[in-house]
Amino acid sequence: MLKNLLQNKTTVFYILILLALLVAIRAFENTLFYDPLLAYFKRNYMQMPLPKLNVIRLFFSLGFRFYLNSIISIGILKLIFNDTKVVKFSIFLYSVFGIILMVTFFFILLKFGETNKMNLFYIRRFIIQPVLLILFIPAFYYQKKNK
Repeated sequence: MLKNLLQNKTTVFYILILLALLVAIRAFENTLFYDPLLAYFKRNYMQMPLPKLNVIRLFFSLGFRFYLNSIISIGILKLIFNDTKVVKFSIFLYSVFGIILMVTFFFILLKFGETNKMNLFYIRRFIIQPVLLILFIPAFYYQKKNK
């Protein structure tokens, strides 16, 4: 599969473009998205109270960021594996994980925010970073190799 991927240089080019988009989302996160927790978690947050948050705006901002990362990640998976089953399953997994992560994040934020800062940090990390892509590529590769 890797040899086929390297032979198709246009596919590699498109994958690199999509990876650059993921990097751009990360690089411009301060200007593109409302997230006061970005600066908060960069400081000594365990000793500080949570900042004032516009919860509705934060919800839509995190949801939009997760959506952008998901679309780009699904595009990368499509280009790497070129299999509609992988794409459909990825869409399903991203949808399920997105709902679970967003509900869990806001439940913890609203009910237990001050006492569960580490949980907020890690759940938010799964929402704003393409961590699922990093998990799915080896999993789908392993599954395809074992068929």
